[in-house]
Amino acid sequence: MAQHNPTIQTLQNHAPPNPAPPASDPAIYKEHHDAFAAEGQPKGTDAWLQRARKVSDILAVDAAARSKEQKTPRAEIALLKSSGLLKVIGDPKYGGGGESWETGYKVIREVAAGDGSIGMLLGYHLLWSTTARLVGTDEQKERVEKLVIENNYFIGGAVNPRDNDSRVTKSGDGLVFNGFKNFNTGGVISDLTVLEGVYEDTEYHIFALVPTHQPGIIFSYNWNNIGLRLTESGSVKIENVPIPWDDALGWSKETKLPIPEVLQNPWATLLLPSIQLVFSNFYIGIAWGALRTARGYTNTQTRAWPFSHDPKKTPAEEHYVLAKYGRYLASLRAADALADRAATELSTLIKEHSAKRDITPRQRGEVAEWVASVKVTATHTSLEVTAGVFEVTGARSTAEKYGFDRFWRDVRTHTLHDPVAYKETELGRYWLLDEVPNPSWYT
Repeated sequence: MAQHNPTIQTLQNHAPPNPAPPASDPAIYKEHHDAFAAEGQPKGTDAWLQRARKVSDILAVDAAARSKEQKTPRAEIALLKSSGLLKVIGDPKYGGGGESWETGYKVIREVAAGDGSIGMLLGYHLLWSTTARLVGTDEQKERVEKLVIENNYFIGGAVNPRDNDSRVTKSGDGLVFNGFKNFNTGGVISDLTVLEGVYEDTEYHIFALVPTHQPGIIFSYNWNNIGLRLTESGSVKIENVPIPWDDALGWSKETKLPIPEVLQNPWATLLLPSIQLVFSNFYIGIAWGALRTARGYTNTQTRAWPFSHDPKKTPAEEHYVLAKYGRYLASLRAADALADRAATELSTLIKEHSAKRDITPRQRGEVAEWVASVKVTATHTSLEVTAGVFEVTGARSTAEKYGFDRFWRDVRTHTLHDPVAYKETELGRYWLLDEVPNPSWYT
C-alpha cells in the first residue's frame, strides 16, 4: 500500500507464482476502450449511471457464453478500468468521480444486470478500495485513496471471517501475514489484495492492502462453482507476506496496538453493513438482467399456449404471462426503492460523521437494520424472479444456448453467503423487542 515502501514496487514486478488458467483478452473491447477515452470521465450522477448502463449492455451480449467458458476475466476488468467505474466514488482530488455510495450502489446494480460476476467484482472493489475510510487513520485514508485512484487499480480481497487461521506476526520492523483463505474474491485479476488476519497473541484483527503479484500470495485457481463463475473466488495460500506497520489499517506503529478512536468504536464496524448492501444490490441487478432478457425472448420467441379454454395468438395476450411480468416488475421496483433508501441512510450517516467518527451503537444498529431489510427482500425477490422467468419464456428457453439459468445460478450461489434466516430473526428482534444487532462479521 505504502508508496514510500520500496518493497512494494519490487514485488509488483513479480509474475504470479502459479501458472494462470486461460484469460479473456482485453483487446476484444478495444473499440469501447477508445470510445471511453474519447468521452472522458463522466461528470454527475446521471452521466455515471449512463456509463454503467453502457458497460452493462456491452457485457450482456455474450455473458452466457463467457460464463460457460469461465476464462479469467482480464478483459472485463480492463473494461471496468477504461470506463472509469472503478473510480466512481473516489476522491476527486486524486481523479475520482466524487460520487456517494448512493450512486455507487446503483452502478453496481446496473453492471450486475449485464453480468452478475462483473457486478459482484465491481461491488467488492468499491468496498475494498474505500476500506481505509472506515478502518484507517486519516493519513492512511489519503494514502490509499491516492494510490488506488491515480493508478486505476482493481482491488481483490482475501477476507473470509470463517477462515480464522490467518495470522499476523512481527518480523523485524514490520509484520508478516501467513494463512489460508477458502474464498478470495477477485484476487487473481487484482492489482492489490486486501489481507486480514489476527495479530499474534491477541484477538485483534489487522487489515492491509498489499501488491497481489508476489511470491507469498499463491492462488489455487479452484473456483468452479455453479454461479458467479467469473469472480475468481477460489482459495489462496498466504506465505510470509510482509507489510510495514504504516500499512496496518488503524494501528499505531509506535504502540503496536489498535488506535482506539479509529478501530474501537461503532464507526469502524460500518464496513459490514456497507458490504452487505453491496451484496443486495448485485442480487437485485442480476434479477433485473433476468427480467429484461426474458422480456426480449417472450416478445420474439415464446409461443402462446394453444390448449386453453380461451386461446391467444401471442404470449403478450396471455393472462398468466402478463400477471407474472407484472408481479416481478412490482417486486423489483420495490427492491430498488428499499435499496435506495438504505443507501441514503448509510451514506447520510457516513457523510455527517466522517470527520469525528462519533456514531452511537444505536445509530449504527438502525442503519444495519435498513441494510438487513434489503438483504431479506433482495434475496427472496432475486431467487423468485430468476427462477420464475422460465414460466414466461417457455420450455424452449431452457436450451443451454440461451443461458437463462445463469441468472438463478448467480444469485443462488451468493445468497448462501450467510443464512438470510438470521437476518429475518434479527429484524424480528429489532421490531418486536427494539433491539439493534451487535456488530459481527456478517451484521
